[in-house]
Amino acid sequence: MNDISWDFYRTFLAVLRLGSLSAAARELGLTQPTVGRHIDALEEAVGFQLFTRSQQGLLPTEPSLAMKPYAENLAITAAAMQRLASGEIGTVRGTVRISASEVIGVEVLPPILAALQDEYPGLELELSLSDSLEDLLRRESDIAVRMTSPAQDALVTRHIGEIPLGLFAHRRYLDRHGVPQSPEDLATHRLIGFDRRTAFVRAAADRIRMTSPAFPDIENIRWSYRADNNLAQLAAIRGGVGIGICQVGIARRDPDLIRVLPDVFELQLDTWVAMHENLKSSPRWRVTFDALVRGLLDYVRG
Repeated sequence: MNDISWDFYRTFLAVLRLGSLSAAARELGLTQPTVGRHIDALEEAVGFQLFTRSQQGLLPTEPSLAMKPYAENLAITAAAMQRLASGEIGTVRGTVRISASEVIGVEVLPPILAALQDEYPGLELELSLSDSLEDLLRRESDIAVRMTSPAQDALVTRHIGEIPLGLFAHRRYLDRHGVPQSPEDLATHRLIGFDRRTAFVRAAADRIRMTSPAFPDIENIRWSYRADNNLAQLAAIRGGVGIGICQVGIARRDPDLIRVLPDVFELQLDTWVAMHENLKSSPRWRVTFDALVRGLLDYVRG
């Protein structure tokens, strides 16, 4: 068991996630027979079958599912060690992994990170875009931009402030359908929203009830255009599909995005930058953390 190659566990995770040897081979850049040999070798080492064949592909066995979190921990540790080894002591060089929401990562961070790499060409950046919270303590990411106050101890945090959101529509849409003058007018408009009630949507609904009591309850709105992705919703607003929720700072860049009912609806996203306290003395993580703080403060201030 102690001699099992990490490559076997990496292959195991790829097959587990993708459900076939061929798909795992494409992702890992290996041949399908090599992937098969890795799985066979791992099964021989652990002493039980990892997958069964079905019409849906390879299905994990119960022992295989029990192994999954341990293999994932190995993957996280290996990735963190690789990032650590990529740098040189005392220099701003090597890899830093940043996690952020999709909208922040696509719409806000690129110019901040471009300026950072112009100043430090030896810095390599990995950007993980997800609205879920990656665990900084487990080093799934090195630095995180979060829309909630970090709850864990052993973190260095900086409060950025509140990013305001409002209702926006493209000028083309409003030219065709008119500008709503009251919350009741929204019933005659196409509204862009979420296709399922996630924890984020429920939390946002609670905040909107407190801060914008005149606005319809978003959990009961009949959305005309639904998407489970914030970038897809933003693209729909820009495309003239209807009225949706957008960060004020993003909309400010486009004169064709018009804010509607500003006195009726506003939502604030409380924003933080956080990293593990063990990284604060390393130059590459420190300068990246500071650059994110400065850039996001400028963005919030408008």
